[in-house]
Amino acid sequence: MREQPDRPRPHHVYVLAFDGVRLLDVAAPLEVFATASRYTGGRYTVRVCTPGGQDVRTSTGLRIAADLPAAEVAEVAGAGGADTLVVPGHAELVTFAERPDLVELVAQLASGAGRVAAVCTGAFALAAAGLLRGRRATTHWEHAAKLARLHPDTTVTADAIYVQDGPVLTSAGVTAGIDVCLALVEQDHGPDTARRVARDLVVFLQRPGGQSQFSAASRAPATSHPVLRPLLDAIAADPAADHRLATLAGRAAVSPRHLTRLFTRQLGTTPAAYVESLRLEAARMLLERGASVTDAAERSGLGSDETLRRAFARHLGTTPSAYAARFRTTRIEVRAHGVTSGA
Repeated sequence: MREQPDRPRPHHVYVLAFDGVRLLDVAAPLEVFATASRYTGGRYTVRVCTPGGQDVRTSTGLRIAADLPAAEVAEVAGAGGADTLVVPGHAELVTFAERPDLVELVAQLASGAGRVAAVCTGAFALAAAGLLRGRRATTHWEHAAKLARLHPDTTVTADAIYVQDGPVLTSAGVTAGIDVCLALVEQDHGPDTARRVARDLVVFLQRPGGQSQFSAASRAPATSHPVLRPLLDAIAADPAADHRLATLAGRAAVSPRHLTRLFTRQLGTTPAAYVESLRLEAARMLLERGASVTDAAERSGLGSDETLRRAFARHLGTTPSAYAARFRTTRIEVRAHGVTSGA
């Protein structure tokens, strides 16, 4: 990829589309950057390029019109190519092994791009083109292990919303394309513009890249085990209650060792880690609603500010204060625009 020189805007965004592409992987970046362009006086141009300049059929059957052939991007964009190249995922060809022509096209477009962002399984195209070698990356949770296995020279963060390593960004499944593009808008024009775009799209805010792709409850495998099910329901109902190992074992009338084995075998985690994950989720919800860090720590059951900070750093890659600040600023802006909620 080329170095990004200081040059006049507009900033040229090209989304590569092809037959079988996921519709939202294309639509989400187009909406984010087109909306951002309206708020920045036309500072972005957003176009769709396809391998031969032809219209393409998405995974839903809906056709997308091409603005130009991919081969003409460098000529039209000038200065070597796109400022931002977005590579979406394919609904069925996860690894792109069956489409070496697309991989070669991605490599060519990326060589002239200022930065490259992959949505969903578009990360496989980047990896096959050599763009993720020696870099950190993520992709849709269902395919993260495959990405790591096929491309051992890439450090895969399986559960992140998006990962940025230098000028290369990769994101999780489908709607995470909104998050990664909002992050790019924030880098280009600041957090205020990114929040305005998020509000326009009725997205409350862009999630931090390190945030998990799933809530704690949805990550846990479903289980109907007669010992575990009542315990899991009790933890979910009141995360702040006493859920120490000895207490849980006593409720279930089993030994702590046996309960730990059941958690590991059925859920792939320990009782303590499971409880912490639900308490962290409760703390996140409290912060989103305006609670202070101390209040969120106490009411979620995590106990102290420091414990909450460590949990946020370990699981979300951010701090409670930074997380809360995004929601606080958005609430202020919503009130300033006279928006109220109600049935």
